[in-house]
Amino acid sequence: MKEKYKPLKVAFLGGVGEIGKNLTAIIYGEDILLVDCGSTFPDTNAPGIDLIVPDFSFLVENKKHIKGLVVTHGHEDHIGGIPYLLKEIPNIPIYGSDLALAILNHKLEEKRVNTAKLNVVKGFDSIKLGPFTVEFIPVAHSIIGAFALAITTPHGLIFHTGDFKIDYTPIGNSKPVDISTFAKIGARGVKLMLGESTNIEKPGTTISEKHVGKTIDKIFMANPDKRIIVATFASNVNRVQQIIKIAQKDGRKVAFSGRSMIAISEMAIDLGLMDVDKKDLVDVDHVKDYAPNQVCIISTGSQGEPMSALTRMANGEDKVKIQEGDLVVISSSAIPGNEKAIYTVINNLYKRGAKVLYGSLEELHVSGHACREELKMMLSLIRPQFFIPVHGEYRHLKQHAKMASDIGIKASNIEIAEIGDVIEIKKNKLQRLDKVTAGALFVDGEDNLSHDTIKQRKQLSNEGMIVVVCDVNAKMRTIRTPITIRTSGFVAKDEINRDIELTTLKLFNEQTDGKPFDKNAFEEVLKKRVARRITKFVQQKPLIMPIVVEMDEDANE
Repeated sequence: MKEKYKPLKVAFLGGVGEIGKNLTAIIYGEDILLVDCGSTFPDTNAPGIDLIVPDFSFLVENKKHIKGLVVTHGHEDHIGGIPYLLKEIPNIPIYGSDLALAILNHKLEEKRVNTAKLNVVKGFDSIKLGPFTVEFIPVAHSIIGAFALAITTPHGLIFHTGDFKIDYTPIGNSKPVDISTFAKIGARGVKLMLGESTNIEKPGTTISEKHVGKTIDKIFMANPDKRIIVATFASNVNRVQQIIKIAQKDGRKVAFSGRSMIAISEMAIDLGLMDVDKKDLVDVDHVKDYAPNQVCIISTGSQGEPMSALTRMANGEDKVKIQEGDLVVISSSAIPGNEKAIYTVINNLYKRGAKVLYGSLEELHVSGHACREELKMMLSLIRPQFFIPVHGEYRHLKQHAKMASDIGIKASNIEIAEIGDVIEIKKNKLQRLDKVTAGALFVDGEDNLSHDTIKQRKQLSNEGMIVVVCDVNAKMRTIRTPITIRTSGFVAKDEINRDIELTTLKLFNEQTDGKPFDKNAFEEVLKKRVARRITKFVQQKPLIMPIVVEMDEDANE
């Protein structure tokens, strides 16, 4: 008997139209395979928020159909949301490289999540999850253990590039890219390619990681008498390895500073991914026991993060005290939006007497993402029937789609997805279906906050607040006057306060005219009326907070 036809679909729950919180669901019939589950950090539009993760509503509704989650690599924007997903849907089988899962396991322990089923895979391993067969293809990136994915489905092969660059001279445990591997995948016939788009605007090819090592080596040789502090991404194990070897060659002890730097370096050493003689390591508490030219500190904080080690040093709040003549090397480029924080740290380091080398002065960082020519090469090698660009803001996706069209993929076979889109892969076309619930969850401490809460925080920050306190006797249908009005971040003139009081009294009389007093309804209507009246006086929209205090029946009026 012929098996009933089941559609093949892709649902985009994160990572399109944005850089961060990557989450893709590949769906065959009812079965679901998840690729990555990341987070992103908030900007000024999310005051007081620690982290942003994808909205998991669609997955919670379909949790019994999830066959597994495959991780392309261990960066925050690809694994940072997993602890929060597992709180909603425990026991999802998760597959990734040893370093990616070690970093993830550390996060799970911090969040007290103990329901994870972590399975380490190596390059070229193949696993079967329901109707999906997933092959893990090693790629070069700014973290060890990054994979592209070749996913075999009953309707054909889906190829997901993950985050990658083509590096012919990698360092550490990474191997030179094997172009023939991608050519062989393309020769098998790829139905759909999902391609990362981060550096589509950058021409040429990405510089090898070795280039950074040469630059840092020159810096050490030129500053033999200085204490050297190097700030970089903790997850860039190959970068950290290069710095350690240069410091060892220079006869310096190495100290790690910052929680994530210490944790990830220890993981990498335990996994054999970092080659370092432990006698050359020193606890950061003992740095003061060595002469400046005998030590190198490798630190977090290259993005000016408020609680990072380098920021604390710059503010004079860290156990490592910046000294006159210290050399601080910031080995990273600014993630868009972080520029102000980074320059604040640099300014503060200068004030404390340090010399600072950073991106605009030295070649201290190379990207882990493919530039235009590498993206073009990947498309040409894979030669997919259908193409959907991912991992980029809308302009990145648009330019990547044009590139695909330029190399010969039919324009009708290319789609630009948005958060919540579901696209069915048919025999000869891509078809958009109804959107699913998707978006963002805002994490503040241990709590998830709604969009309404974020809106209120922004309104409070930008416009201020008016609190209207009403003492009422519901049974006697009386309200105490004068009404108590308090403001914060908003300057209320006498005429505004009088208007708020008159508005409050008028509404109270309306709502107690021959009917029982409804406290909740009164507060809701008063909020809207006061907000409307305020616009008559000023071009501000402060947060209005009515508070009804119900007095005892015998209370004095």
